[in-house]
Amino acid sequence: MTIAASAPPTHKGPAGLALGFLTGGVIGASLTAFIGGCVVERAPLIVTGLVLPAVYGVVFFLATLPRRLQEAAVVPRTALAVIESLEAVGGETGDVPVRFELSVAPDGAPAFRVEIRQDINLVELPGYRPRGIVVVEYPPDRPWKTRIVKRPTPRWEERAAVARVDSAPGPALKRETPGGCFSAFLALLGLLLGTAAVLLLFRADLFDSHEGDSAAPKPSVSSSSSTTTVTSGTGTVTLGPGQSLLDEGELRRAVESLTQGADRRRALTVVVQDRLLTVVFSPGGVQSPAFDPRSLPFERVPGLVEEARTTLGVGSPRSWQLTVDGVAGSLTLRVVVTGGGGTGTLEADGQGKVLRRKGS
Repeated sequence: MTIAASAPPTHKGPAGLALGFLTGGVIGASLTAFIGGCVVERAPLIVTGLVLPAVYGVVFFLATLPRRLQEAAVVPRTALAVIESLEAVGGETGDVPVRFELSVAPDGAPAFRVEIRQDINLVELPGYRPRGIVVVEYPPDRPWKTRIVKRPTPRWEERAAVARVDSAPGPALKRETPGGCFSAFLALLGLLLGTAAVLLLFRADLFDSHEGDSAAPKPSVSSSSSTTTVTSGTGTVTLGPGQSLLDEGELRRAVESLTQGADRRRALTVVVQDRLLTVVFSPGGVQSPAFDPRSLPFERVPGLVEEARTTLGVGSPRSWQLTVDGVAGSLTLRVVVTGGGGTGTLEADGQGKVLRRKGS
Protein backbone atom coordinates (compact mmCIF):
# COMPACT_ATOMS: atom_id res chain seq x y z
CA MET A 1 0.00 0.00 0.00
CA THR A 2 1.48 3.33 -1.06
CA ILE A 3 1.01 6.26 1.34
CA ALA A 4 1.36 9.71 -0.14
CA ALA A 5 2.98 12.45 1.89
CA SER A 6 -0.20 14.47 1.89
CA ALA A 7 -2.46 11.70 3.29
CA PRO A 8 -4.63 13.20 6.08
CA PRO A 9 -4.90 11.82 9.61
CA THR A 10 -7.55 9.17 10.04
CA HIS A 11 -10.54 9.62 12.34
CA LYS A 12 -12.95 7.23 13.93
CA GLY A 13 -15.75 6.13 11.64
CA PRO A 14 -19.31 5.09 12.55
CA ALA A 15 -18.07 1.83 14.08
CA GLY A 16 -15.72 3.71 16.40
CA LEU A 17 -18.45 6.14 17.45
CA ALA A 18 -20.85 3.25 18.10
CA LEU A 19 -18.20 1.51 20.20
CA GLY A 20 -17.72 4.66 22.29
CA PHE A 21 -21.49 4.91 22.84
CA LEU A 22 -21.73 1.23 23.84
CA THR A 23 -18.74 1.47 26.17
CA GLY A 24 -20.27 4.47 27.92
CA GLY A 25 -23.53 2.56 28.35
CA VAL A 26 -21.77 -0.45 29.88
CA ILE A 27 -19.78 1.75 32.27
CA GLY A 28 -22.89 3.64 33.41
CA ALA A 29 -24.98 0.50 33.86
CA SER A 30 -22.33 -1.55 35.68
CA LEU A 31 -21.33 1.26 38.08
CA THR A 32 -24.96 2.10 38.87
CA ALA A 33 -25.85 -1.55 39.47
CA PHE A 34 -22.82 -2.27 41.66
CA ILE A 35 -23.03 0.87 43.80
CA GLY A 36 -26.82 0.68 44.09
CA GLY A 37 -26.63 -3.01 45.02
CA CYS A 38 -24.08 -2.30 47.77
CA VAL A 39 -26.24 0.51 49.18
CA VAL A 40 -29.52 -1.44 49.28
CA GLU A 41 -27.81 -4.83 49.88
CA ARG A 42 -29.30 -6.56 46.83
CA ALA A 43 -27.18 -9.41 45.49
CA PRO A 44 -28.68 -9.41 41.95
CA LEU A 45 -27.62 -5.78 41.46
CA ILE A 46 -24.10 -6.41 42.73
CA VAL A 47 -23.71 -9.46 40.49
CA THR A 48 -25.00 -7.48 37.51
CA GLY A 49 -22.48 -4.73 38.17
CA LEU A 50 -19.63 -7.25 38.23
CA VAL A 51 -20.72 -9.54 35.39
CA LEU A 52 -21.75 -6.91 32.83
CA PRO A 53 -18.27 -5.42 32.18
CA ALA A 54 -16.73 -8.91 32.14
CA VAL A 55 -19.22 -10.09 29.51
CA TYR A 56 -18.69 -6.92 27.50
CA GLY A 57 -14.92 -7.43 27.64
CA VAL A 58 -15.22 -11.00 26.34
CA VAL A 59 -17.58 -9.95 23.52
CA PHE A 60 -15.31 -7.05 22.56
CA PHE A 61 -12.26 -9.35 22.53
CA LEU A 62 -13.96 -11.91 20.31
CA ALA A 63 -15.43 -9.26 17.98
CA THR A 64 -12.09 -7.53 17.42
CA LEU A 65 -9.99 -10.71 17.27
CA PRO A 66 -10.14 -11.09 13.45
CA ARG A 67 -9.05 -7.49 12.90
CA ARG A 68 -6.20 -7.78 15.40
CA LEU A 69 -5.03 -11.04 13.82
CA GLN A 70 -5.12 -9.40 10.41
CA GLU A 71 -3.11 -6.44 11.65
CA ALA A 72 -0.61 -8.71 13.38
CA ALA A 73 -0.07 -10.59 10.09
CA VAL A 74 1.10 -7.42 8.32
CA VAL A 75 4.90 -7.43 8.01
CA PRO A 76 6.27 -4.09 9.22
CA ARG A 77 8.42 -2.07 6.82
CA THR A 78 11.83 -0.79 7.89
CA ALA A 79 13.02 2.59 6.69
CA LEU A 80 15.29 5.53 7.48
CA ALA A 81 13.87 8.75 8.90
CA VAL A 82 15.13 12.18 9.82
CA ILE A 83 14.05 13.83 13.07
CA GLU A 84 12.38 17.13 12.21
CA SER A 85 11.66 18.03 15.83
CA LEU A 86 11.33 16.41 19.23
CA GLU A 87 9.90 17.46 22.56
CA ALA A 88 9.83 15.70 25.93
CA VAL A 89 6.24 15.83 27.15
CA GLY A 90 6.63 14.52 30.69
CA GLY A 91 8.67 12.59 33.20
CA GLU A 92 12.08 13.28 34.67
CA THR A 93 13.32 9.79 35.58
CA GLY A 94 13.45 6.48 33.76
CA ASP A 95 11.66 6.44 30.40
CA VAL A 96 10.57 9.87 29.19
CA PRO A 97 7.61 10.24 26.77
CA VAL A 98 8.89 12.19 23.74
CA ARG A 99 6.88 13.60 20.84
CA PHE A 100 8.76 13.18 17.54
CA GLU A 101 8.03 14.62 14.12
CA LEU A 102 9.78 12.49 11.52
CA SER A 103 10.25 12.48 7.77
CA VAL A 104 10.26 8.81 6.76
CA ALA A 105 11.91 7.76 3.49
CA PRO A 106 11.02 4.13 2.72
CA ASP A 107 12.82 2.31 -0.08
CA GLY A 108 10.73 2.31 -3.26
CA ALA A 109 7.82 4.33 -1.82
CA PRO A 110 7.04 8.04 -1.39
CA ALA A 111 8.38 9.76 1.70
CA PHE A 112 5.88 10.97 4.30
CA ARG A 113 5.89 13.00 7.48
CA VAL A 114 4.53 11.51 10.71
CA GLU A 115 4.10 12.61 14.33
CA ILE A 116 4.52 9.95 17.03
CA ARG A 117 5.00 9.67 20.77
CA GLN A 118 7.50 7.17 22.14
CA ASP A 119 9.17 6.53 25.50
CA ILE A 120 12.93 7.10 25.46
CA ASN A 121 15.27 6.28 28.33
CA LEU A 122 16.60 9.43 29.95
CA VAL A 123 20.19 8.24 29.49
CA GLU A 124 19.66 7.71 25.73
CA LEU A 125 17.73 10.94 25.16
CA PRO A 126 20.83 13.05 24.22
CA GLY A 127 21.40 10.68 21.26
CA TYR A 128 18.23 11.98 19.59
CA ARG A 129 18.50 15.46 18.10
CA PRO A 130 16.92 17.44 15.24
CA ARG A 131 18.18 16.39 11.77
CA GLY A 132 19.48 13.14 13.25
CA ILE A 133 18.94 9.96 11.21
CA VAL A 134 17.11 7.04 12.87
CA VAL A 135 15.83 3.63 11.79
CA VAL A 136 12.05 3.18 12.03
CA GLU A 137 9.47 0.44 11.50
CA TYR A 138 5.81 0.90 10.57
CA PRO A 139 2.90 -1.16 9.23
CA PRO A 140 2.45 -0.16 5.56
CA ASP A 141 -1.31 0.26 6.05
CA ARG A 142 -0.97 2.27 9.31
CA PRO A 143 1.99 4.64 8.98
CA TRP A 144 0.90 6.64 12.03
CA LYS A 145 2.08 3.65 14.10
CA THR A 146 5.70 4.31 13.16
CA ARG A 147 8.17 3.38 15.91
CA ILE A 148 11.85 4.23 16.25
CA VAL A 149 14.02 1.10 16.33
CA LYS A 150 16.31 1.60 19.31
CA ARG A 151 18.59 -1.36 18.49
CA PRO A 152 18.66 -1.70 14.67
CA THR A 153 20.51 -4.48 12.87
CA PRO A 154 24.16 -3.75 11.90
CA ARG A 155 23.18 -3.25 8.23
CA TRP A 156 20.57 -0.60 9.05
CA GLU A 157 22.84 0.95 11.63
CA GLU A 158 25.52 1.41 8.96
CA ARG A 159 23.00 2.90 6.53
CA ALA A 160 21.78 5.36 9.18
CA ALA A 161 25.34 6.45 9.92
CA VAL A 162 26.04 7.60 6.33
CA ALA A 163 22.57 8.35 4.92
CA ARG A 164 21.04 11.72 4.19
CA VAL A 165 17.25 12.03 4.31
CA ASP A 166 15.39 15.05 2.97
CA SER A 167 12.38 16.53 4.72
CA ALA A 168 9.02 15.29 3.42
CA PRO A 169 6.42 17.90 2.48
CA GLY A 170 2.84 18.02 3.63
CA PRO A 171 1.10 17.67 7.02
CA ALA A 172 2.25 15.07 9.53
CA LEU A 173 0.25 11.88 9.90
CA LYS A 174 -0.92 11.30 13.47
CA ARG A 175 -2.31 8.48 15.54
CA GLU A 176 -6.01 7.85 15.05
CA THR A 177 -7.89 10.62 16.79
CA PRO A 178 -11.34 10.43 18.39
CA GLY A 179 -14.29 12.07 16.74
CA GLY A 180 -14.04 15.26 18.78
CA CYS A 181 -16.98 16.68 20.73
CA PHE A 182 -19.49 14.42 18.97
CA SER A 183 -17.65 11.28 20.10
CA ALA A 184 -17.50 12.58 23.68
CA PHE A 185 -21.23 13.43 23.51
CA LEU A 186 -22.10 9.90 22.35
CA ALA A 187 -20.02 8.34 25.15
CA LEU A 188 -21.73 10.57 27.73
CA LEU A 189 -25.14 9.77 26.25
CA GLY A 190 -24.41 6.05 26.47
CA LEU A 191 -23.34 6.42 30.11
CA LEU A 192 -26.55 8.28 31.01
CA LEU A 193 -28.75 5.78 29.16
CA GLY A 194 -26.99 2.84 30.83
CA THR A 195 -27.58 4.43 34.24
CA ALA A 196 -31.23 5.11 33.42
CA ALA A 197 -31.74 1.52 32.21
CA VAL A 198 -30.52 0.07 35.52
CA LEU A 199 -32.64 2.48 37.56
CA LEU A 200 -35.70 1.53 35.48
CA LEU A 201 -35.16 -2.24 35.45
CA PHE A 202 -34.28 -2.50 39.15
CA ARG A 203 -36.44 0.32 40.50
CA ALA A 204 -38.29 -2.06 42.86
CA ASP A 205 -35.01 -3.20 44.47
CA LEU A 206 -33.45 0.27 44.59
CA PHE A 207 -36.42 2.19 45.94
CA ASP A 208 -38.22 -0.37 48.09
CA SER A 209 -37.90 0.85 51.70
CA HIS A 210 -39.34 -2.23 53.44
CA GLU A 211 -36.83 -4.33 55.31
CA GLY A 212 -38.72 -7.59 55.97
CA ASP A 213 -37.73 -11.06 54.80
CA SER A 214 -39.72 -11.68 51.62
CA ALA A 215 -39.08 -15.44 51.66
CA ALA A 216 -40.72 -16.10 55.04
CA PRO A 217 -44.45 -16.14 55.78
CA LYS A 218 -45.38 -12.67 56.99
CA PRO A 219 -48.65 -11.98 58.70
CA SER A 220 -48.28 -8.19 58.76
CA VAL A 221 -50.06 -5.15 60.06
CA SER A 222 -49.07 -1.97 58.18
CA SER A 223 -49.88 1.67 58.73
CA SER A 224 -48.61 4.95 57.34
CA SER A 225 -46.04 5.17 60.18
CA SER A 226 -44.85 1.58 60.85
CA THR A 227 -44.91 -2.05 59.72
CA THR A 228 -45.36 -4.91 62.18
CA THR A 229 -44.44 -8.47 61.18
CA VAL A 230 -44.93 -11.53 63.42
CA THR A 231 -43.96 -15.12 62.60
CA SER A 232 -43.61 -18.25 64.69
CA GLY A 233 -40.04 -17.41 65.72
CA THR A 234 -39.59 -13.65 65.39
CA GLY A 235 -41.37 -10.35 65.38
CA THR A 236 -40.25 -7.05 63.89
CA VAL A 237 -41.49 -3.48 63.93
CA THR A 238 -40.16 -1.03 61.32
CA LEU A 239 -40.90 2.65 61.84
CA GLY A 240 -41.43 5.09 59.01
CA PRO A 241 -39.16 8.00 58.04
CA GLY A 242 -38.73 10.71 60.65
CA GLN A 243 -39.47 8.36 63.56
CA SER A 244 -37.20 6.69 66.10
CA LEU A 245 -37.62 4.03 68.76
CA LEU A 246 -35.91 6.47 71.14
CA ASP A 247 -38.94 8.79 70.91
CA GLU A 248 -40.97 8.91 74.11
CA GLY A 249 -43.14 5.80 74.48
CA GLU A 250 -42.29 4.48 71.01
CA LEU A 251 -40.26 1.44 72.13
CA ARG A 252 -42.90 0.35 74.65
CA ARG A 253 -45.68 0.57 72.04
CA ALA A 254 -43.57 -1.43 69.56
CA VAL A 255 -42.86 -4.22 72.07
CA GLU A 256 -46.49 -4.44 73.16
CA SER A 257 -47.61 -4.70 69.52
CA LEU A 258 -45.53 -7.90 69.22
CA THR A 259 -46.72 -9.46 72.50
CA GLN A 260 -50.47 -9.05 72.16
CA GLY A 261 -52.71 -12.03 72.89
CA ALA A 262 -53.38 -14.34 75.77
CA ASP A 263 -50.14 -16.31 75.53
CA ARG A 264 -47.89 -13.29 76.28
CA ARG A 265 -44.94 -14.79 74.41
CA ARG A 266 -41.52 -14.67 76.04
CA ALA A 267 -38.32 -13.63 74.29
CA LEU A 268 -34.79 -14.98 73.97
CA THR A 269 -33.32 -11.77 72.55
CA VAL A 270 -34.49 -8.23 71.81
CA VAL A 271 -32.52 -6.10 69.34
CA VAL A 272 -33.26 -2.37 69.00
CA GLN A 273 -31.93 -0.03 66.31
CA ASP A 274 -33.04 3.49 65.50
CA ARG A 275 -36.10 2.49 63.43
CA LEU A 276 -36.09 -1.32 63.70
CA LEU A 277 -37.14 -3.58 66.61
CA THR A 278 -36.53 -7.34 66.38
CA VAL A 279 -37.70 -9.85 68.99
CA VAL A 280 -36.61 -13.51 68.88
CA PHE A 281 -39.29 -15.51 70.69
CA SER A 282 -38.66 -18.56 72.87
CA PRO A 283 -39.88 -21.81 71.27
CA GLY A 284 -42.90 -23.27 73.03
CA GLY A 285 -42.22 -26.25 75.32
CA VAL A 286 -38.45 -25.65 75.42
CA GLN A 287 -36.65 -24.72 78.62
CA SER A 288 -34.53 -21.66 77.89
CA PRO A 289 -33.42 -18.43 79.63
CA ALA A 290 -36.35 -16.43 78.25
CA PHE A 291 -37.80 -13.22 79.65
CA ASP A 292 -40.84 -11.03 79.28
CA PRO A 293 -39.90 -8.30 76.74
CA ARG A 294 -42.44 -5.98 78.42
CA SER A 295 -40.19 -5.92 81.50
CA LEU A 296 -37.51 -3.82 79.80
CA PRO A 297 -36.58 -0.51 81.49
CA PHE A 298 -38.06 1.46 78.59
CA GLU A 299 -37.56 4.87 80.22
CA ARG A 300 -33.80 4.22 80.64
CA VAL A 301 -33.09 3.15 77.04
CA PRO A 302 -32.75 6.66 75.48
CA GLY A 303 -30.43 7.72 78.28
CA LEU A 304 -28.26 4.60 77.93
CA VAL A 305 -27.93 5.12 74.17
CA GLU A 306 -27.04 8.80 74.63
CA GLU A 307 -24.47 7.93 77.31
CA ALA A 308 -22.90 5.31 75.03
CA ARG A 309 -22.74 7.78 72.13
CA THR A 310 -21.01 10.47 74.19
CA THR A 311 -18.76 8.65 76.68
CA LEU A 312 -17.18 5.70 74.83
CA GLY A 313 -14.73 7.71 72.72
CA VAL A 314 -15.81 6.47 69.27
CA GLY A 315 -15.64 9.88 67.62
CA SER A 316 -18.69 10.92 65.64
CA PRO A 317 -21.22 8.08 66.19
CA ARG A 318 -22.66 6.65 62.98
CA SER A 319 -24.87 3.82 64.30
CA TRP A 320 -26.01 2.18 67.53
CA GLN A 321 -27.66 -1.09 68.55
CA LEU A 322 -29.19 -2.23 71.82
CA THR A 323 -29.23 -5.99 72.52
CA VAL A 324 -31.14 -7.49 75.47
CA ASP A 325 -30.85 -11.11 76.60
CA GLY A 326 -31.11 -13.26 79.70
CA VAL A 327 -28.40 -15.81 78.94
CA ALA A 328 -26.56 -15.11 82.21
CA GLY A 329 -29.71 -15.72 84.26
CA SER A 330 -30.56 -12.05 84.67
CA LEU A 331 -31.50 -9.42 82.15
CA THR A 332 -28.51 -7.71 80.46
CA LEU A 333 -28.62 -4.67 78.17
CA ARG A 334 -25.69 -3.98 75.81
CA VAL A 335 -25.44 -0.82 73.72
CA VAL A 336 -22.88 -1.03 70.90
CA VAL A 337 -21.96 2.27 69.22
CA THR A 338 -19.86 2.56 66.04
CA GLY A 339 -18.16 5.77 64.90
CA GLY A 340 -15.14 7.16 63.14
CA GLY A 341 -12.93 6.30 66.12
CA GLY A 342 -13.98 2.63 66.37
CA THR A 343 -16.57 0.68 68.37
CA GLY A 344 -17.55 0.95 72.05
CA THR A 345 -19.87 -1.08 74.33
CA LEU A 346 -21.92 -0.03 77.36
CA GLU A 347 -23.48 -2.76 79.55
CA ALA A 348 -26.34 -2.31 82.02
CA ASP A 349 -28.53 -4.52 84.21
CA GLY A 350 -32.26 -5.14 83.97
CA GLN A 351 -33.07 -1.86 85.75
CA GLY A 352 -30.89 0.18 83.37
CA LYS A 353 -28.02 0.70 85.84
CA VAL A 354 -24.66 0.93 84.05
CA LEU A 355 -22.35 -1.94 84.98
CA ARG A 356 -19.32 -1.42 82.70
CA ARG A 357 -18.06 0.48 79.69
CA LYS A 358 -15.59 -0.58 77.01
CA GLY A 359 -14.25 2.06 74.62
CA SER A 360 -12.50 1.63 71.27
